[in-house]
Amino acid sequence: MKLAFIGTGKIVSDALGAVEPVDNLERTAIFARPRSKGKAQAFADQYQIPEVYTDYTQLLEESTADTVYIGLINSAHYPYAKQALEHGKNVILEKPFTGFYDQAVELRDLAKEKGRFIFEAVTILHNEVFTEMKKNVAKLGNIKMALCNYSQYSSRYDAYKAGGEVPHAFDPAFYGGALYDINVYNVHYCVGLFGEPNDATYYPNLGPNGVDTSGTLVLSYDGFSAVCTGAKDSDSPCYLSFQGDQGFMHVASKPNIASELTTTYVDPNNHATVRDAAGAEVRATITEDFKAGAVYHRMTQEFSDFSRMIDEQDFAAAYQLLDESVAVVGVLEKARVKAGIEFPRN
Repeated sequence: MKLAFIGTGKIVSDALGAVEPVDNLERTAIFARPRSKGKAQAFADQYQIPEVYTDYTQLLEESTADTVYIGLINSAHYPYAKQALEHGKNVILEKPFTGFYDQAVELRDLAKEKGRFIFEAVTILHNEVFTEMKKNVAKLGNIKMALCNYSQYSSRYDAYKAGGEVPHAFDPAFYGGALYDINVYNVHYCVGLFGEPNDATYYPNLGPNGVDTSGTLVLSYDGFSAVCTGAKDSDSPCYLSFQGDQGFMHVASKPNIASELTTTYVDPNNHATVRDAAGAEVRATITEDFKAGAVYHRMTQEFSDFSRMIDEQDFAAAYQLLDESVAVVGVLEKARVKAGIEFPRN
């Protein structure tokens, strides 16, 4: 995979380093707007990137890159991805995939029409813990509840509260806010494990410009609800907890960097009851602790997977990921619109 990096922000900086150990991946080009050309050139010098562009169309027409990684503000995802696909490039699109469901569908259909790949760069889909969860979820029996919390006080929140220029992360004009920036991880876990919900209702805490600085999303499934909390205005211990009538799974970390999973379920070979520490009579259980292997960087595995799928032309695996990304956008949009949070069309 010959990769062009679109943007020079923090996420692109992280990606440039994360791809170092990925086989068959070349850092081929980098794009920045003219005012950020110096930063792009510095990255090019640091990582031996041969091509530097300040004209996106020129990059798409002239670069030897076969794939673009778009690490721009959320509202730029759709137009930049569409233009790349129209020029025959594969696309890796930072989360959230798009701000609108119809745009996500359009990009999916365009990629298939052009015979190209398009991926959402969301780390959890390539995480060993998430893979283990999918293996273990049947052990929980009938699911009764899902609780997900990703709360992290944003480094930009103080500037937002101070007034003046609004950071993009807190500007609805750029599709900012907690739902699309941080709660999206929780939604991916739920959709990945349980499929699309029947309904989605969002209860946001809104800032003065109408952006959701935090909020709780309730996903309604047959027989249970999933409660997903995301906050950029406050801190809390982060966790994932999925429970059924036969057991539970628990992660005690931020959802996007989960490295350990505890799965506890009823022992099918022991029908006796035991006493817990409080003296209550409970069922005998089995507990399995899973620890993921060490990683070079939290983003490395996703780029390794993208490179493999492109090299092997594994469209089946890619489209499975793509279908989930499109479904998640649908959930986010339904929740956002019902909550009265408006995004402008670009």
